[in-house]
Amino acid sequence: MSSPATAPPSPSNLKRIVAASLIGTTIEWYDFFLYGSAAALVFNKLFFPESDPLVGTLLSFLTYAVGFAARPIGALVFGHYGDRLGRKKLLVLSLLMMGGATFAIGLLPTHAAIGSAAPVLLTVLRLVQGFALGGEWGGAVLLVSEHGDAERRGFWASWPQTGAPAGQLLATGVLAALTATVSESAFLSWGWRVPFLLSGVLVLVGLWIRLSVDESPVFKAALAAAEQRKTEAAQTEKAPLVAVLRNHWRDVLIAMGARMAENISYYVITAFILVYAVSEAGMSKQSALNAVLIASAVHFAVIPAWGALSDRIGRRPVYLIGAVGVGAWMFPFFALIDSRSFGSLLLAVTVGLVLHGAMYAPQAAFFSEMFATRMRYSGASIGAQFSSVAAGAPAPLIATALLTSYGSSTPIALYVIAAALLTVVAIACAKETRHRDLATVAGDPADAAASPAADAAVRAQPA
Repeated sequence: MSSPATAPPSPSNLKRIVAASLIGTTIEWYDFFLYGSAAALVFNKLFFPESDPLVGTLLSFLTYAVGFAARPIGALVFGHYGDRLGRKKLLVLSLLMMGGATFAIGLLPTHAAIGSAAPVLLTVLRLVQGFALGGEWGGAVLLVSEHGDAERRGFWASWPQTGAPAGQLLATGVLAALTATVSESAFLSWGWRVPFLLSGVLVLVGLWIRLSVDESPVFKAALAAAEQRKTEAAQTEKAPLVAVLRNHWRDVLIAMGARMAENISYYVITAFILVYAVSEAGMSKQSALNAVLIASAVHFAVIPAWGALSDRIGRRPVYLIGAVGVGAWMFPFFALIDSRSFGSLLLAVTVGLVLHGAMYAPQAAFFSEMFATRMRYSGASIGAQFSSVAAGAPAPLIATALLTSYGSSTPIALYVIAAALLTVVAIACAKETRHRDLATVAGDPADAAASPAADAAVRAQPA
C-alpha cells in the first residue's frame, strides 16, 4: 500500500503536472527545432555567406550540432542537482536558459554587420541551448513518471514526449507562415528573427505554469530517507554520477543504444529533409515545410497511443516495432521524395514519424524505470543525452555530407538502417520494466520503503 507521501495524485493534479511538463518541453523543443529549421533555410546565407551554398549549409548544420555537444554537460550538471535538490527547481532553470538564448539569437547581428563575430556568437548561444535541453528532458519526464502509477505510466509519461512534435509543429508552423506571407528578401532581412523573439513570450507562459506544480512525491520520500540515514548513521550519499556508473552502467549503455535509431531517424526525417527535398528533389521550400508541419501533427497524436500500448504489451515490444519499422522505411522514404509529388513527400515524412513515435513514446517511462530515485535524473539524462552526441548531433551533417559525396540517397538510408540495427540489439539486451515500482527500483537503498519517521518528514514538507 502506498504511503501518504507516495500516494498517487488526484486525476486533476496529475493532469496539471502533465500539462506543466508538456508546455515546458514544447517551448524548449520549439526553441531547439527553430534553430534547426533556420540552419537549413537561412543561416547559411546570413552567417556563412562567403561559402558555396551546400558548404554553407554544412557549416550551418555544424553550429546546429554544437548544441548537441553541450547536452551531455547539461545532463551531468542538471542530473546531479536534480537528484540532490529536486526536479522542479532545475526545470525552471532550464526553461529560463533556453528561452533567454533563443530570444538573444533573434537579436543577433549577421555576418554582413559584424563579420566573423556573428557565427561565433551564434555558436555560443547554441551551446547555451544545448546545455539547457540536456537537463530539460530528464526532469520533465521524471516529474510525470514519479507522480503517476505503474498501470498507466507509459501513457502519462509519453505526454511530455509530445513536446518534441508540438515544438516542431510550432516552429515549422511559424516559419511556414512567414515564408508564405513575406518576400524572400524580407524574410532574410528581418522575418527570420520573429520566431526567435516570440520565444520570450512563450517562456513567460511556461514559467508561470511550471512554478504552480508540486515536487515529485517519490523524490521527496527518497530525500527524506536519505536525510534520516545521514542523521542516524552519519552516512554520506555518493554523488549521483558515481552511483549511476556503479549500479546502473548497463542501463546507461542500453539507453544510449536505444536512442541511436530514434535520434538519427528523427533528425534525418525533420531537419535533413528540408535540404534534400529542396536541393535534390527540386521541391519548394514551402512544400517541405508544409509536409513536416502536417506530419508533426500526426506524430503528436500517435505518441500517447504508442505510450498506452506500451502499458499493455510492454516497453520493449513497442520500441522494437519502431526501430525495425524505421529501418525498413528508409528506402521507400527517399523513393517517395524523389517522385517530386507533395503527396508522396507527405506520406514519406508522416509514416517515418509514426514509426519514430513507437520508439519515442515508451522511452520516457522505459528510461525512468531503469534507475533508482536518487540517481534517476542523472541516469536517464546521461543515457539519453550522451548518445545524442553520436546520434542526433551529426545526423543532418552526415546525411548532407553523404549526399554531397555520393549524390544519392542510398548511403543515407544505409546509415539510418545501421542505427536501427544497433537499437534492436540494445533493446534485445534490456529487461522489461513496465511493472516496476519507481520507489523500489534496485540499486539505491534510499528507494526502499521509507521508515515511519521518513514518511512523517515528507508529509511535513511544503508542497
